[in-house]
Amino acid sequence: MPVIGSLTRRLGHHEWFGTAMRLLVPADRLVGRLTRGRVVALGLVPSLIITTTGHRSGLPRSNPLLYVPDDDGFVVIGSNWGQRQQPGWALNLLARPQGEVTVKGRRLAVRADRATGAERERLWQLLVTEWPAYRTYVQRAGGREIHIFRLVPTGPAQP
Repeated sequence: MPVIGSLTRRLGHHEWFGTAMRLLVPADRLVGRLTRGRVVALGLVPSLIITTTGHRSGLPRSNPLLYVPDDDGFVVIGSNWGQRQQPGWALNLLARPQGEVTVKGRRLAVRADRATGAERERLWQLLVTEWPAYRTYVQRAGGREIHIFRLVPTGPAQP
């Protein structure tokens, strides 16, 4: 693992780090848009851009997320950096599980399957291997359930 990635993973446990990263999300969105999804999170961790439909507005909403590959799908977690509220994109997927991801410049339509039981535990292990700070985020989230989704490609994204 590159030194900068290792350092980032260690810093991820600190609350100030989550605050700083939340402030950088608009810049990350811009970089993702300008590079057509080829560069997200400065390439420090495996990242994708998820586009969901707003559960209240009905408008498309895009967010950069860390992901872990799993067979032909992508695993994402609604940690929201350990905040007590669910991230909007996770609420959107709960209301409407269809979305789109851009991964390494490739756009795909996906279906979000919320993980439960043994499958959730298996995916949790994949996630904390990639980003150990998720364990800290669970403690910081104040008891809220942090949703884990497996995004399953359903075909190419629609233009």
